[in-house]
Amino acid sequence: MPSFQSQKQTVLDFYAALDTAALSDIEGSIRAHTTEDYIWRSYHPFGLKTDPAEIANECWVPMKTAITSMQRRMDVFFAGDNFMDDGQSVWVCTMGHLMGLFDQPWLGIQPNNKLVMLRYAEFHRVVDNKIAETAFYFDIPHLMVQAGYNPFPNQTASPLVQPGPATHDALMYQDADPAESQRTMDSMNQMISDLGQWQGGLPLEEELAMTWHDDMLWWGPAGIGATYTIKRYAQQHSGPFRAAFTDRSKTKHIARIAEGSYSGFFGWPNFTARPTGGFIGMPPSDTLCEFNVIDIYRREGDKLKENWIFIDMLHYLKQLGVDVLGDLNKSAL
Repeated sequence: MPSFQSQKQTVLDFYAALDTAALSDIEGSIRAHTTEDYIWRSYHPFGLKTDPAEIANECWVPMKTAITSMQRRMDVFFAGDNFMDDGQSVWVCTMGHLMGLFDQPWLGIQPNNKLVMLRYAEFHRVVDNKIAETAFYFDIPHLMVQAGYNPFPNQTASPLVQPGPATHDALMYQDADPAESQRTMDSMNQMISDLGQWQGGLPLEEELAMTWHDDMLWWGPAGIGATYTIKRYAQQHSGPFRAAFTDRSKTKHIARIAEGSYSGFFGWPNFTARPTGGFIGMPPSDTLCEFNVIDIYRREGDKLKENWIFIDMLHYLKQLGVDVLGDLNKSAL
C-alpha cells in the first residue's frame, strides 16, 4: 500500500511555519521548506514566480498586513500519485479559507474592518521532504464581494462563503485505501472524457447524469457562483458557459490526483477557449483566452457529488482588456 505520510507532513510543517511567521520571517519560512528550483503559480496579479523573496514580499506580506489575525481553516487535505506523469510525482492538495479581519487596503481593495474568508486551494509537489512546486489559487473577487464591491453583476448562480464537504471527512491525515482512490480517479477521468463531448452528443443533462448525482453541488468562483442539482447546474452554469465559448481546447493538466473519495486537478492554463457568445456580462470576443483552474471533487458511490472550482476570473478579464484591480487603483488616485 503506497504511503504519502512524508509528503503530507512536509506540507503541514510548511503551513505551521508560514501561518505563524512574523512578517519579516515569511521569506525565510518559504526558503526553508522549498527546493532551490521552486516554482509558484498563483492568481492575477501574481502569476508565476520562482523567487521566495518575491512570493513573500508581493503576496504574503501585503496579504497578511491587510488581513490581520489570519488563520487557516482547512477543509480538504489529501495526496496522490500524479496521473499526468504515470505516478512519477506526488502532489498534496489542500482547500479551505484564510480567515481574518480585513483592516488595511490590499490590491486596491478597500477594507471593511470586518471578518472575511478568502477561499483558496493549493497543489504542492513534494520531493525529498521539500516542496518543489505550488499552485496557490484564491478567489480575490469573492473577497471583493465580502468587502462590499460588485465586480460581477451578471452572476448566473449564487456567490457564497463555501463550506467544505458535506461528509466532513476530507482531512485525510491517514492514507486511504488505494482501491477507493482508484474508483475516484476513474470517476473523475470519465467526467473529463464526457466533458470533451460538449460540442455534440447527448443532451446536456443526460451527459451530466452519466457521472454526476442528480443532487450534485457545484461550488463555483465569484463571477459565476454556486449551484445545486444537475438541472440548475445546466441552467445556471454549464449551459450558459458552453453557449458562450467556442474552440475549447482539450485539458492541459499539470497534476491530477485522487485519494479516498476525493480528487482534483489543476492546469496552467487548464484550457483555452474563445468567448464568441459573450460571458459574465462581457460582449462577444474572438480572443483566445486562457483559463487557469483548480477543481476538487468528492465522489459518492460511482458518481461525483460535490465540486469546488477555482478559476482566475481576473486573468480571464485582463485578456479581454479589463483590468479590475488596475481600475480600482486608478480610482483611488
